[in-house]
Amino acid sequence: MPLRNNNCTRAEILTRYFPHYRLIAPQAHTGLGGASCIIAQGEQRLVLRQDHDSLAPAAHFRRQFRALRRLPADLVPKPVFFKQGWMAVEYLAGEIKSALPDTPALASMLYHLHRQPCLGWRVTLLPLLEQYWQQASPDRRTSFWLARLKRLRKAGEPRPLRLSPLHMDVHAGNIVHTQKGVRLIDWEYAGDGDVALELAAVWMPDEPSRGQLIMAYARCAQMDASLLAAQVRRWRPWVLMLMAGWFEMRFQQSNDKQFITLADDVWRQLQTKG
Repeated sequence: MPLRNNNCTRAEILTRYFPHYRLIAPQAHTGLGGASCIIAQGEQRLVLRQDHDSLAPAAHFRRQFRALRRLPADLVPKPVFFKQGWMAVEYLAGEIKSALPDTPALASMLYHLHRQPCLGWRVTLLPLLEQYWQQASPDRRTSFWLARLKRLRKAGEPRPLRLSPLHMDVHAGNIVHTQKGVRLIDWEYAGDGDVALELAAVWMPDEPSRGQLIMAYARCAQMDASLLAAQVRRWRPWVLMLMAGWFEMRFQQSNDKQFITLADDVWRQLQTKG
C-alpha cells in the first residue's frame, strides 16, 4: 500500500496553489465530502477537498479525480487541481433537495452515466464487506452477520448484465439541481460494475419505488425489465450487507449511536428477507 503524503495543511495548499483565492466557506455542506471547503476568486468558486479516508490506499483518492476527468461535464463537477491528498473541483451552483429527482429523470441520469466508457477499475464488494467486519466493534459482530458474510463469499458476486461506470452512492444529498440540469457529486466509491448493482444501491424510499426506477431504466436502456429486476434482487443482499457494515464501522470510529440505529434497521431487513 503506498505511503500517504498528506503533510500539507489547507493553509499551505491555499498559499502555494491558490494565493488569489479567498476562503468563503470553511466547511462545505456534507454532500461535498469530508474536509471540504469553498474558495473563490472573483466569480469563480471551487470546492477544495482533502482525502479524509486514512484507511484507504492513496490511489483511491486519485481515482476520484481520474473519474471526474473522464466523465462529461453534464454529469460531474469539472476537476481543476490535484495534489497528493488534495483536489479542487468547480463549485456547482444549485440546490440539494431532500428527495431524489422524479423517476424518469433519475433513470435518464443513470443511463447517461452508464453509457460512458468504462473507468478502468472494478467495484468489488466482498473486500469491503470483510473490511467492515474486521473494523466493527467486537461486541457487534453477531453470528447472523458472520453467516451472511460466509454465504455471500461462497456464492460470489453476480456476473454483470452490463458493465459500465457506476457512482455507487446515489442519494438525494449527492445530487445538485443546477440551472443546466442535475449533477452528481462525491465520486468516492465510483468504478466499473453491473448497472443492476447501481440500481440496487440507489437510496430509494421503498422497494415499490425501486421497481418503478427499474422499469423506467429498462425503457431507457432497452433492456428486458424482468431480467433487470431479477438481477437487482440478486444484488440487494450485497448492498444491504454493505450498508449495515458501513454503519457498524462508522459507529466504531465515531461512537455515534445514530449509526447503531441505522445498522439495526438494515439487519432487520436482512433477517426479514431470509
